[in-house]
Parts: sequence; C-alpha cells; structure tokens
Amino acid sequence: MKNSYRYLILFVVAAFSFQSCEDKDDTLGVPSYLQIENFIWKGLNLYYLWQADVPDLADDRFANQAELNDFLALKPSPEDLFIDLLYKPEANFPASEAVDRFSVIVSDYSVLENLFQGVSKNNGMEFGLRYKEGSTTDIYGWVKYVIPGSDAENKGVERGMIFYSVNGSSLTADNYQQLLSAETYTLSLANYDGGAITPNGETISLTKTELTENPVLEADVLEIGGKKVAYLAYTGFTANFDQQLNQAFGSFVNEGATELVLDLRYNGGGSVQTATYLASMITGQYTGQLFAKQQWNAKIEAVLDQNDLINNFTSSIGNTPINSLNLSRVYILTASGTASASELVINGLKPYINVIQIGDTTTGKNVGSITLYDSPNFTRSGRSLTHKYAMQPLVLKIVNKDGFGEYQSGIEPDVELIENPGNVSQLGNPAEPLLSTALGLITNNARMLKFNPEKVTKEFRDSKSMKRFTTEMYVDIPEGLSDVLKNF
Repeated sequence: MKNSYRYLILFVVAAFSFQSCEDKDDTLGVPSYLQIENFIWKGLNLYYLWQADVPDLADDRFANQAELNDFLALKPSPEDLFIDLLYKPEANFPASEAVDRFSVIVSDYSVLENLFQGVSKNNGMEFGLRYKEGSTTDIYGWVKYVIPGSDAENKGVERGMIFYSVNGSSLTADNYQQLLSAETYTLSLANYDGGAITPNGETISLTKTELTENPVLEADVLEIGGKKVAYLAYTGFTANFDQQLNQAFGSFVNEGATELVLDLRYNGGGSVQTATYLASMITGQYTGQLFAKQQWNAKIEAVLDQNDLINNFTSSIGNTPINSLNLSRVYILTASGTASASELVINGLKPYINVIQIGDTTTGKNVGSITLYDSPNFTRSGRSLTHKYAMQPLVLKIVNKDGFGEYQSGIEPDVELIENPGNVSQLGNPAEPLLSTALGLITNNARMLKFNPEKVTKEFRDSKSMKRFTTEMYVDIPEGLSDVLKNF
C-alpha cells in the first residue's frame, strides 16, 4: 500500500508537471503535430538522470500544457528538441566539457530492438581504424574479428587483415563514414610493414545482410604450464544469449578450469542483468550479495523501492542454475572500446576478487539507459501507432559495493598493452599478445609476457563506435513503476 501511494505521487508529478494558479481543466490538449515532441519532453522530465540540471525540464518550467506546446513548437524537429533537452550533450560541447555522451533518440524503434537482440545489418567484419604513420588525415583499417556465418567469413576475411581503400577511394578521416556505410563495398588490401601500409593488389567485396551475432565468440580451455585456463572472447551483453553464455561456463566447469581470461576488448556493453549473470558465473560464492547499485534522479529514487536499485549476485537465470567457477581472481583483456556493461563487470567484481586488467584504458561509461516509447507508461505496451520514435536516454549511474563509480574517464589497466595491427594472432591462440601476457602472469612464465612495440600508429575509431547503440548499458523500466503508471 505504501509503495502504491508513492507511485501515485510520482504519476501525479509526471502527468501534471506544471505549477500554476489556474485551473488544470483549462489547459489545452496536445496537438497531433506535437505528439512526438510532447512524448520527448515528458519522458525526459520524468526519467532523465540530469533532469534537475536542465532548466527546460524543470517541473515548474511551464504553467500549463499550452505553454509547453508553445515551447515545443519552436523546435525544428524531434531530434533537435531531444538534443536541446540533454545536459551538456556531446553534440553541443567539446569533449572536455560534455557530460551526456550517450543518450540517443531513434525514429524507428525496431532498429533499436533488433540491435539489443544482436541483430543488425552487417557484413560480419568488425574492424579498427588507425592513422597512417606520420599522417593526421589518412587512415587504414584492420580486422579485429569476423562474425561466424557472415559474408565476411564466407569471403575469407580473417583477423589481422589490413585494408586502406574502399571502392577505389583511399580512406581518410573525412570520408570513412560515407565509404564504409555502404551496403556493398570493395576493400583494397595491404601488408603492414613495420607501420607502413603497403598495397598488395588483393581485393575483397563484402555485402551487408541482416545478421544475428552470438556474443560468445570463442570459448576454450587451454592447458598451459600445468594449469587449465578458460578463455572467453565475449562481444556483447545480449540478453537473449544468456543461456549460451551459461553453457560456455558449464563447459569450463566440466573441463576443470581453475583460471579465467575474459576477453572484453570488443565488447561495448549491453544488459545490466546479463552483466550480473556473468559476474555470478565468474564467482559463485557471493550469491545474494550486492554486485552493483543504481542511482536514478531524485524524482524516481523518491518512489522506487531500494530493491529496485540493487543488482545482487545470483545463482540462476530464471529456473536454470548458473554454472559458476568460484574464482578468487580473473584476468580481463580490454581495449579503448571496452565500455558500459563490460566496465560494470570490472568495477563490480573488484571489491570481491582480484581483477587483473590487461590492455588499454576503457571507454568510461558509468551510466545506463532505458528504452522509452510513446505510451501511457513509456513501455512498449500501448505505444503510439502514429509514429515509431523511441528514446534511449541516460537514466542511471551505477556503482559497486563500495559506492565507487567514478570511472567516466575509463578504467586503466594494470598491465598496459596496446594492440598492434602488425602482430595479431587469432583469438584464443596462446601466442596472441594479450592472451599470452595473461597466461604468462598465470603461469609465472616471463617469456610469455609481451610489451608495447616502439611504434603503434594512433587509433582513430572502430566499427562498433561507428554504429549507434553499441555502447549501451541498459535496464528495463522497474516493473512496479510501469504497472502503476499503466493504470492511470
């Protein structure tokens, strides 16, 4: 009863966020041409993490719906309104000053939903882009991994391949997006000669199709120095592959693995719940204890039950028992694109076990989002049939058991080792530099430890950062809250 009352108070605030002495019955309705804009304002007014820091989102900003309508009508497009209502968005502020780097809006929510299920228009080649030696404009690409069953795999693309030209045009910092966004393109390949990119006359043509990516890319147990070491290359916290992730850990347990190397180099994040499952698979001895705590805006926190804010280690996925390794330490491989839910796993485990991080400093995304639809309770149920807009705004910050979550500048590795396109083995190969280093630390074999080469060309971007929603960390709208709002 107490919670229902608190939810009712929140609904009243959300539905009538206008402080005025005039009768609320005199307020005007929402014109059909402002339906999307009205949805944007009210969704952000209720849920946005920095709602209190945006004057135009204040509960008393508008006296009534008519005043809000006048404000909304001034915006050229829903996208412009959305950006203008964010707190120091990356689109309007230099990188050193931007606060909100990740909130997004889409005109077709089906694209967003598909991506969260691992479905995208993709040729299967995930790549990095780097500047050519001595240049600040010319760039080249190198293949990080290939998605099984994709056109890239069928065409023989392999990790470590170098390309410098697309459809006959050399890649630059100005044209890469246009060239690589085409559904079909031809790559001109090259050799990597000590940092110099030397064309070799070979080409490969690739076509994008609708592709579902299983994020469990590699799962093996290696016997090194008398130890059984599990290796997992995991590319996304995709909830509909939770069972496959659990099965991978089941094989680790059955083969007697006593160490784990978790490769999150190419993992931009995803579901907070899946991150909690993964942390529970790595450990197993902390069931019921706090893995992570969410911090929402004051308006939401005033009505949410504390249990809605907590993610505890667990022993099951639904009715399926979790396969746990019960480890006291884990080796995690990272790159600059390691983000959000990946960083959550690192930060959430640190108060409990020894986390040895090898690689590059991570992205620095310590905030999470929810999907908001234009419906009475902002969930998919009852959404508007007149448009397909949806928002993915930042609504929460996440901290670990010790209350620490200040890693917006990234999490620095214990052992810095930047990937070198000139020296890449296949993922899971004990000779692959980052994995070799982890194995060297596990077995105390100094010969397996690798060091940064004298020359590593400067990183520019990668294929995942070029796509929308690839660095998301998301949760569902708390069930109790959505149920109450639905009834009003």
